[in-house]
Amino acid sequence: MEKVKVAIIGPGNIGTDLMYKVMRSDVLQMDYMVGIVESEGIKRARGLGFKTSTEGVEAILGEKDIKIVFEATSAKAHLHNAPLLKAAGKVAIDMTPAAVGPYVVPCVNLDSLSDEMNFNMVTCGGQATVPIAYAINRVADSEYTEIVSCISSKSAGPGTRANIDEFTETTANALRTVAGADRSKAIIILNPADPPIMMINTIYSLVRNPDEEAIRRSVEEIVGRIRQYVPGYKLRTPPILDGNKVTVIIEVEGAGDFLPRYSGNLDIINSAAVEVASKIARRRFLETETGGM
Repeated sequence: MEKVKVAIIGPGNIGTDLMYKVMRSDVLQMDYMVGIVESEGIKRARGLGFKTSTEGVEAILGEKDIKIVFEATSAKAHLHNAPLLKAAGKVAIDMTPAAVGPYVVPCVNLDSLSDEMNFNMVTCGGQATVPIAYAINRVADSEYTEIVSCISSKSAGPGTRANIDEFTETTANALRTVAGADRSKAIIILNPADPPIMMINTIYSLVRNPDEEAIRRSVEEIVGRIRQYVPGYKLRTPPILDGNKVTVIIEVEGAGDFLPRYSGNLDIINSAAVEVASKIARRRFLETETGGM
C-alpha cells in the first residue's frame, strides 16, 4: 500500500517516540527528522536510514513529497514554523501549547475538522480526559467538569514542568470547547513515587440529567474507541453516580515504543497525533490519489 511521507521537527524524547510509532503505521512513512543541533535523536534517526537535518524547518519546506509534519518542539518555535508550513502546503500536527489551529481529540471531533491545515493536540491530560468528559456530557449535560491528571515525575521533562500553567489552562479550555462542559477546571500532579506510577486521570462532572445507565454506556463506548489507537487506555473505575456528581477514573499505560511504559502521559498524546495524521493521510492524500476507496 502506498504511504504518505511525514517529517518530525524536534528529535527529543517526544519526537523519537513519534518516529517509532510512525514506523509501525500502515499509511504513514517516516521520511525526515529535523532539529537545530546534532543530537542523539538526530543520530538515532539517521542510523535508522531516515533523512536528517540540523537546519530547522527550512530543511523540509521544499520537500514536496512530505505532506504532514509533526511539531514536537516548543510553542515559540511552532508560532514561527506554522505559517511557513502552511505556505508550503504541509499539514501541521502541533504537539505544543501554541494552539495555532483548533484543538483536536481524534475520537471526539476530528471528523468535523476535515479542512484544517493545523491541528493542536491539546495536552496529554486533555487527550486522556476530554473523551470521558464528552461521553458524560453528551448524555447527561455537564454543568461543571473537573479533572485531575496524576503522572510520574520521571515522565515530566523540563518542557512539562515549565508549562504547568499552560497545561491547566489548555486542558480546561478543551473540556469546554471540545467536551462541552459549561464550566471546567484542570489540575496536574507530579508524583515522585518510585517505582514510577502509571498515568491516572480522575474526571468529576456535575450533570443535569444523572442517568447512570446512559452514562455508563456512553463512557464504555468512548473507551472502546480510544483503545483502538491507545491500547493501554483502561477504565480503572467505571462511572460512579452520587446524586448529580459523576466520577470516572482512567489509567494510561504507554506502549513502550521508546519511552518507559509508565510514561502514559506522553504515549497518549503521541498515539493521538499519529491517529490524526493517519486519518488525514487516508482522506486527503490516499483517497484523492486513487479517486476514492
